Amino acid sequence: MSDLILREATERDLPAIWPIFHSIMAAGETYAIDPNSDAEDFRRIWFELPLRCIIAERQGAVLGSYHLKPNAAGPGSHVCNCGYIVAPEARGQGLARLMCLHSQDLARDLGFLAMQFNAVVANNSAAVALWGKLGFATMGRVPGAFVHPRDGLTDILVMHKWLVPLPQGRDQAAD
Repeated sequence: MSDLILREATERDLPAIWPIFHSIMAAGETYAIDPNSDAEDFRRIWFELPLRCIIAERQGAVLGSYHLKPNAAGPGSHVCNCGYIVAPEARGQGLARLMCLHSQDLARDLGFLAMQFNAVVANNSAAVALWGKLGFATMGRVPGAFVHPRDGLTDILVMHKWLVPLPQGRDQAAD
């Protein structure tokens, strides 16, 4: 992955990101996003609403992308949220790990204190394991909150990580 470039996406990158987004959403296995999302939904969800949209490319080929946005408004705006997508041909090569590490650095640079994933599908064992290895703690489990196309009602996990030293008297564990 030494020749991998992570950079902010532009309008010109959207046609290269769209097929990755579309295939993942259409599968309906990992994101609580309408599997019938079209290109305009993609543009709004992945590119326009977030603060940043980043692509991972190698020799001009887009292999993945992530977006970063506040998890909530007002008093919750110090916590960010990210979503990551990886092209099928790039899976298993550590790209999601690199994008997650990059997103944490970017989040710190933007002033966020923590990162939270609101809906990690519990049977997405690769994501759950990776986020755990990268220091995210499971703060809660929501039973049957995701309808998986193969497994039916599936739990989702809320995962969280402080990006800065913990505030006085706080720990990573759920209250």
